[in-house]
Amino acid sequence: MDLVDPANPPSRKAPLVWAIGAAIPWLVLAVGQVVWFVLDSRLAWLHVVAAAVTAVGMVVFVVVVPLWRYRVHRWDISPQAVYTRSGWLVQERRIAPVSRVQTVDTYRGPLDRLFGLANVTVTTASSAGAVRIVALDSAVADRVVGQLTDIAAIGAEDAT
Repeated sequence: MDLVDPANPPSRKAPLVWAIGAAIPWLVLAVGQVVWFVLDSRLAWLHVVAAAVTAVGMVVFVVVVPLWRYRVHRWDISPQAVYTRSGWLVQERRIAPVSRVQTVDTYRGPLDRLFGLANVTVTTASSAGAVRIVALDSAVADRVVGQLTDIAAIGAEDAT
């Protein structure tokens, strides 16, 4: 069996959702730094350093990381397996045989629901844990769940 890289990307909305999710803690940190400066404006150099570190962190985690993740994250389903590739700094490739699929679940967090996205979790009989297909359009996620359920049901008929 030739292994090919998974071809399907997440939804085009994924980088925006990931950016917003990353921006929230950075904005809380920035507000905390402003409050700190208002309450104690001594040591101006320390405030400048903290603001610079926060600004760099925001650019990296709100702009660069979501775009990089979008370029790396891929998924695919065949009658034999579920394939995923994920990560941004450390990349991981997972292949889960359909014959080992135990459950297929969807997860929609608040931002996912707001943007019409869903995540699919395929739980297998593996010590490596579940395979996650992230940031799919809700209709695509529903189709994936149906497809995996159908494939697993056909495989269950052959099981002993």
